[in-house]
Amino acid sequence: MTALYQLTDQYRLAAERLADLDLPDEVIADTLEGMAGELEVKATNVAAFARNLETTAAAIKDAEASMAARRKALERRAESLRHYLLHNMQRAGIKRIDSPHFTLSVKDNPPAVDVFDVFQLPAEFMRQPEPPPPAPDKPAIKEALKAGVDVPGARLTQSQRLEVK
Repeated sequence: MTALYQLTDQYRLAAERLADLDLPDEVIADTLEGMAGELEVKATNVAAFARNLETTAAAIKDAEASMAARRKALERRAESLRHYLLHNMQRAGIKRIDSPHFTLSVKDNPPAVDVFDVFQLPAEFMRQPEPPPPAPDKPAIKEALKAGVDVPGARLTQSQRLEVK
């Protein structure tokens, strides 16, 4: 089985050789058309395989999202049950329950700061965030370059993409 890149090389080589020969345009077109058929079939197969991979990747992405949602629901449920258990042990005044599988204990957390009014805090207790570093404004640069303005350090580039419909 011939690879797509090999077919492409063969096609380009044949096109170059045929251009060097003194043949009628119809003969050159027919020869290249015959070679293009195999190239087109191979390209179609490669595109179909790529589409199949994209479909599989999308299915995996959907499964990941579904599993993440399920995990989060289980974590919320477990946290809710822990809170329920703590609340009822506190209400009953029970500090410890021993079982063969684990020990349940009501413990005090370390002290935490509760800022109930941020506007009353003295300035010395306020952190100032670092300003974001300067970043290129690509839409403005693009607009200027399109208008013919010389922008040192920037240029418009044109790339290509493969579109499969």
